[in-house]
Amino acid sequence: MKPRLRFAPSPSGYLHIGGARTALFNWLWAKSQGGVFVIRVEDTDQDRSSIESVRAILDAFRWLEMDWDEGPEVGGPYGPYFQSERKAIYREHVERLIREGKAYRCYCTKEILDKAREELKARDPKAQFVYPGTCRNRTDEPDLPHVVRFKTPREGSTDFVDRVFGAISTPNASQQDFVLVRTDGYPLYNLAATIDDHLMDITLVARARDHIGNTPQQVLLYRALGWEAPEFAHLPMMLSPKGEKLSKRHTAVSVQDYRDRGYPPAAVLNYIVRFGWSYGDQEIFSREELVKAFDWERVNRGDGKFDEKKFADTAFEHLKREELTPLAEYAHSVRPFLAERGLPEPADETLLRAIPTIRERARTLKEAATALDFYFRDPPELDEKARDKLLGPDEAARLAELATVLGAESDWRAEPLETAARNFCETRGIAMKDIAQAARVAVTGRSASPPLFEVMAVLGKERSLARLARAPELARK
Repeated sequence: MKPRLRFAPSPSGYLHIGGARTALFNWLWAKSQGGVFVIRVEDTDQDRSSIESVRAILDAFRWLEMDWDEGPEVGGPYGPYFQSERKAIYREHVERLIREGKAYRCYCTKEILDKAREELKARDPKAQFVYPGTCRNRTDEPDLPHVVRFKTPREGSTDFVDRVFGAISTPNASQQDFVLVRTDGYPLYNLAATIDDHLMDITLVARARDHIGNTPQQVLLYRALGWEAPEFAHLPMMLSPKGEKLSKRHTAVSVQDYRDRGYPPAAVLNYIVRFGWSYGDQEIFSREELVKAFDWERVNRGDGKFDEKKFADTAFEHLKREELTPLAEYAHSVRPFLAERGLPEPADETLLRAIPTIRERARTLKEAATALDFYFRDPPELDEKARDKLLGPDEAARLAELATVLGAESDWRAEPLETAARNFCETRGIAMKDIAQAARVAVTGRSASPPLFEVMAVLGKERSLARLARAPELARK
């Protein structure tokens, strides 16, 4: 059978950057092995789940260009792919476990259990409460409110081999009779995930290390139902710089946040894959390189700490390199950020010529849009401090003369323009710096920009001369 991997988000908000990392490892293995990647929505918590969250999560996958072979909006032979639509399936298997004496109905109320916890705490403040099996052998009264608990064996151990952490053994005596179904009839995670993973033929369950404590319970369920368990791989955690669980109080944690900041999607994948996986000394990867290189042998056990600067540097490397972000792709990706600034839709030719002038400077697509603004806004936004410092009446008069000289040029490329400007300065006995900064302010509205004559070549003759000619009205008085 082809490998079948899944990512099963709970739709209670955005796609967390840590969840995207988990999904990525599953996706990469499926792609590298010619397998199947499934998205299954774990929406049994009706109070927290929403269809808006499902849409947000799927939008994040689309933006990351991580396609799924089965799941919401795609369908497939193992549906439905929403757990809320699979309640009858869970009920059938739970009733079987009860009939076979492997699970039972528990009628202990919250008040009864809270009282038992308090009594234990009074006897031993450090003791951890374990359900004492009060209803383990009780006669069924199915019409009363109840949960369903699994009858955990008291002897022996539950063992499995993890592809990252190796052999793991848990004494059954340390486990309790865990809940399978809540009083509202909805299954808990361990039951639903076990049944779904089996019925959907999932061959490898890869998830974050904080799920490793769930695995013995799921292995017990596989055994009780007479099924062979899939392989398991638990991934190191993505932590805050202080080593805490990563959350919004540390940094942006939504995938959409990085999209809105102007990070390219391939750079997001590049950065998050390094939390738990490495490939020699290589730091920067294309999507295709990741698919080709990924394997479980290179996944390590050590947790990683989130580094905003390193993330930004990774994004910058992807934007700088033509082989990672081809020019046409860059142009397509930056357009929404130009529109966000209220700029008119730029002509393809001008945009493709402008991007190389700012590519080595803009660290994000959002920064790129800011850097490109003056190319597409007429007149350009004026930095008044730059104007006051660099563009006075004398400089404006020289720029008016320069516009006349450059107007005679037929070859409107950067090198001929710079040669003509230098000749102009030489004949008037002035240094190039005496006009260059003033010209930059007149042409771009800024004191810092790409090389002046490269800018003018992109703007074209008519627009460049018009901006130089406007210098006298801009000049400080």
